[in-house]
Amino acid sequence: MGARNHNYRLVKIHRTYTVEEMATLLAVHRNTVRRWFEEGLATIDQKRPVLVKGDALLTFLKDRRTKGKRPCRPGEFYCLRCRAPRRPTGSRVVYQAFTFDRGNLLGVCPDCGARLNRRVSLARMGPAIGDLQVAFPQAQEHIDESPHPSLNCDFNGGARTHA
Repeated sequence: MGARNHNYRLVKIHRTYTVEEMATLLAVHRNTVRRWFEEGLATIDQKRPVLVKGDALLTFLKDRRTKGKRPCRPGEFYCLRCRAPRRPTGSRVVYQAFTFDRGNLLGVCPDCGARLNRRVSLARMGPAIGDLQVAFPQAQEHIDESPHPSLNCDFNGGARTHA
């Protein structure tokens, strides 16, 4: 199965398509469409030119897209390296904010050690995290707010002269 998702919304259900028409409509090679016949795309009959009903093509493309989905339950993240949903190591994640109401949950895969990411909104974080422990790191203080000013300064109170 290819990694590309084809736009099945372009398919008209009351129309019949030839191999060339399907290839042009979905921006794929003709051999890709011929391979779909081996994967189960139904034809009208066994004669040439090979014709496919639009509703059969639409059903095939939708089924092909949903067949590869691996939904995550609460508390699971999808590991790209393992290609499966996983619970983060130690059931702990860190929330990294991008905007005031959205961010990423970051964790580590217990099987391969890869970094796990899951985009969430603060309003709907509950169903995504399940029973995970979430750490909300505090923002780093600005240099102006620091009680210890930077020692890397050029101010010594007197005027410098250049020789």
